[in-house]
Amino acid sequence: MINRQKILIVDDDENIAESIFLYLTKEFFETKIAKDGMEALKECDSWQPDLVLLDLMLPGLDSYQVCRAIRQRSQVPIIMLSAKAEVFDKVLGLELGADDYIVKPFDPKELVARVRAVLRRYQFPMAEAPKVPQKYIEYPELSINLTNYSVTYRGQTVDMPPKELELLYFLANSPNQVFTREQLLDQIWGYEYVGDTRTVDVHIKRLREKIRGNQNWSIATVWGIGYKFEVR
Repeated sequence: MINRQKILIVDDDENIAESIFLYLTKEFFETKIAKDGMEALKECDSWQPDLVLLDLMLPGLDSYQVCRAIRQRSQVPIIMLSAKAEVFDKVLGLELGADDYIVKPFDPKELVARVRAVLRRYQFPMAEAPKVPQKYIEYPELSINLTNYSVTYRGQTVDMPPKELELLYFLANSPNQVFTREQLLDQIWGYEYVGDTRTVDVHIKRLREKIRGNQNWSIATVWGIGYKFEVR
């Protein structure tokens, strides 16, 4: 029997939740619906979904609190769903740990494509690839291993979602080379990602909070262009 990937839909709008349920079931996902934040957290603990679709407007415990609480206990990928298209809402969701943001109304095919794309990014680190040389970079106080998706900074393991680690590795693998936000979006998120360049800024901010650099290297902003991993 094939193990189907599990998707938790968190939405208090019964019609929308049921529609998403049908779309994903047709694509052979195992799917459950939670109608509020507390139910969502219980399902995350007991059912352990492979991905969470989290509506922005929830009764009681709001979606930002739910997103933060999930991130404190799990690295399960989260896609936020919202009728709000403002950059502020998108950036806040990403800063709290969401992996993607889809604005309602959305095309079912786009939703499924986003779900598959995010799941692929999270599954890739777990895929075994024997006899393939390790992808490993080391700088003073910092080591990045893309083979087993681990980062060590100042002797301590740093917890990073896959996209953060991939972005760090990509920059560090080309020291002092400047990349535009568009180039980074294309390299890390791929052509399937439909989003704005603020996504890159949010992830750079997260990286700087976790690894602050030292006198030998830093993640530098090149104003008006993008970013580089600066080695001095």
